[in-house]
Amino acid sequence: MGIHLILQNITNYIQLDKTEADFFVSLLQLKTLKKRAYLLRQGDICRTENFITKGCLRVYSIDENGAEHIVMFGIENWWISDLYSFLTQVPADYFIEALEDSEILQITKENLERLYEKVPKFERFFRIILQNAFIAQQNRIREYLSSSAEERYLYFIERYPQIAQRISQKQLAAYLGITPVFLSMLRRKLVKK
Repeated sequence: MGIHLILQNITNYIQLDKTEADFFVSLLQLKTLKKRAYLLRQGDICRTENFITKGCLRVYSIDENGAEHIVMFGIENWWISDLYSFLTQVPADYFIEALEDSEILQITKENLERLYEKVPKFERFFRIILQNAFIAQQNRIREYLSSSAEERYLYFIERYPQIAQRISQKQLAAYLGITPVFLSMLRRKLVKK
């Protein structure tokens, strides 16, 4: 199932023949994570790009006051990593934690380079994935800077209903940049409308 899902994801952007697909699959490693297990810890080097085939994960940091700041959630059919750490091989700024029992397919930086050499069209695929990640990050920054907490909340539940149902209020609040108490008040206010 997982291999089928990742190949389907790739064919949204590039077409592979059987030899290319088989070579790609040979470079992947399956990793399972129990709920609350870490895929990456802050300070470690992110050595893999990861495709989620099952489960839900979060990418977050902890500030000097101990507050969590969630920058991203990832679910089935999404790629997840600390991209800066992966690309530069410097210590990660983020934790990546499984919020559910999860399965991911991983490719190391070294194997990704081998893939680019043997199947150059994968450079196009990962360029598109990186562009999409950049656009999503830019939209998130704009949304965070120019929207009210209520607008950010409504945007999130409209855009990502499949994630909203799988995360706690505390996690959603950390993503929105508000306290759980404020999120509760906001939700009560919206129910009354």
